[in-house]
Amino acid sequence: MLDAEKTAFYISLFKGIDPADLPGLINATQKRQLKPGDIYIREGEKSQRLAYIINGMIRCYHINEKGIESTVLLRWENQIVASYDSILWQKPSRFTYHALEQTSLLEVNYDILQQLLANKAVFEQARYHFLLDMLAQSLERLESFVLLTPEERYLQLIQDKPDLLQRVSDKHLATVLGITPVSLSRIRKRIALRDSR
Repeated sequence: MLDAEKTAFYISLFKGIDPADLPGLINATQKRQLKPGDIYIREGEKSQRLAYIINGMIRCYHINEKGIESTVLLRWENQIVASYDSILWQKPSRFTYHALEQTSLLEVNYDILQQLLANKAVFEQARYHFLLDMLAQSLERLESFVLLTPEERYLQLIQDKPDLLQRVSDKHLATVLGITPVSLSRIRKRIALRDSR
């Protein structure tokens, strides 16, 4: 089953890749378990870890100079988690990534991954698409704050991951939406009132 999970990781990472090209990559991939609260990537760390979430959830957050903690993003099953700062720009992570619940990951070191990819021309296009996908995810989040209201962001988030409300605290959910828990409560009341009509 582990090889099937590793194959799924690379197919998710590199869209359209031929599974026959994967044995070297599969051998470089390790399974990792995190307990709730375990830190995966620490702020200030230059992390080359790249992981596919088999099950569980990772929260990425930042604590500002006033000690206020903000959830930047959430990652769950069948998604990739990595420090964009380190992978894209070779800089230390500005954020901390930790497990919100029991989490199983398939992990590979991005430097090792790049070496393996460099030896096969077929992977260059796949690597390019992966990096574009990372940038697209960052832009999509930025655009959602410019183009969508907090209520629209909330509705989009629960449409993407309906069980999120049972798995993430209101505090974390509110900050990932860029609002306060009080505003989140008002949004829910408005939606409930609309739905009851």
